[in-house]
Amino acid sequence: MGLTSKEIVSVIIVAGGKNGYLESCLVSVKDQTYPSIETIVIDNSLDNNFSQGVIKRYSGLKLYPQEQDISYCQALNLGLKQSTGEFALCLNDDVVLEKEFIEKALNGFFIDPKVGMVSGKILRADKQTIDSAGLFLSLYRTAKERGYGVKDRGQFEKEEYIFGVNGAVAFYRKEMLEAVKEKGGYFDPCFRFFYEDLDIAWRAQRIGWRGYYVPYAVAYHKRGATARKNRGIGKPFARRYLSDELHFDLIKNRYLCMVKNESCPGFLSHFPCIFLYDFIMWSYILLFRPQLIKYFRRLVSILVDKTKDREGAKK
Repeated sequence: MGLTSKEIVSVIIVAGGKNGYLESCLVSVKDQTYPSIETIVIDNSLDNNFSQGVIKRYSGLKLYPQEQDISYCQALNLGLKQSTGEFALCLNDDVVLEKEFIEKALNGFFIDPKVGMVSGKILRADKQTIDSAGLFLSLYRTAKERGYGVKDRGQFEKEEYIFGVNGAVAFYRKEMLEAVKEKGGYFDPCFRFFYEDLDIAWRAQRIGWRGYYVPYAVAYHKRGATARKNRGIGKPFARRYLSDELHFDLIKNRYLCMVKNESCPGFLSHFPCIFLYDFIMWSYILLFRPQLIKYFRRLVSILVDKTKDREGAKK
């Protein structure tokens, strides 16, 4: 089956109401060459004036203002629940798409019926630095963005299979999302922020779905604009600029990914790399962010509960 332009693409944007990001994102969606698009905005600004302004400026979109702050995973689940498309493009509001992004990226789904995730080439806002050329599972069991932070010199111009897709510009086949859906939704709400893209990719890979990279579908992402303080936007070593609560999510969610998805042989074969990463990470925390130690008991409790859930699912 090939692309017919009849398949509906649901574009789901999680908006925080910051710095005018949503307007640029919506304009880039509106200007897409692909005709069959429904646009869903989950407004997490908690600002009624912001919601009313969006409604006035952009007709035809579905807007869902929130009365209380919800996590990125919860927002995506809400948007996906309301969507009607055969494909879903999940966006941060700090993303801008090139005009042919959706039309070109959709071709990746028709390479193979088991392709459930497609990534384009995601560049930083400077249009020169790579943000992601596909998501991979590292030996350290971290989320590895291929090409992250290096200059784009055409080194990732080949279409190919990848492990998963970056959560800021995550294009999914709805059939795959239904196949990996859990009782908490498509995205695990325990993750809140960070690693939700790796978790869903890992879950999908485990049951035979695949990811695909289409380099000529290009998007631009203002790295860190939704989670870091302004002075940390686009800067390396992101954890330095995270709040304690978000830093805890970053630590917790890597472990959650392993607890949920890693096999025993896989864990044992990668244990040296996992141990090395953990030694460096916890050394950094003890030296520079000791206040995070207060979350340790909470971390253990969450991991124990998730382990019980996995064991229960096997029975």
